[in-house]
Amino acid sequence: MSQGRVEDRQARIDVALHLPGGTRSVAIEFVIDTGFEGALTMPSDAISALGLPFLQDMTAKLANDESVRTDVHIATIEWNGKLLDVPVLALGRRPLLGTALLAGTELVAQFVHGGIVTIETL
Repeated sequence: MSQGRVEDRQARIDVALHLPGGTRSVAIEFVIDTGFEGALTMPSDAISALGLPFLQDMTAKLANDESVRTDVHIATIEWNGKLLDVPVLALGRRPLLGTALLAGTELVAQFVHGGIVTIETL
C-alpha cells in the first residue's frame, strides 16, 4: 500500500525514483491525474537534472485535444513493493502520475486539506 495526502485539492503521493547507476534513489512528489492514461510526466528540466535515459519522442494528446511532440524517458521506480521501469513524458510544470500505474489498484482520497490518499493493490 502507498500513502499520500491531499493538498490544495490535489491528491499527492511520493514515488521513489532510482537514479541511473542504481546507487541512489530520490522521493519525488507526484499529483495523481486520473485523466492521464500514461504512467508519469515530469518537467523536462527535472528529467535532465535526474539524468533519465531517453527512449523516444512521441505525439501526446493533451486534455484540451491539442497534440504536442514530447520526449519520452525511462525511470526505474518502486511501485507496489517492486522495481518497475516506466515511461516518463517530458511535459508540464509538475510531476503527474497517471492511470497506467493505478491499474489493478484501489485509489481512495479524502478530499479535505491534509486528507489521506491510499493506493492499494487489488
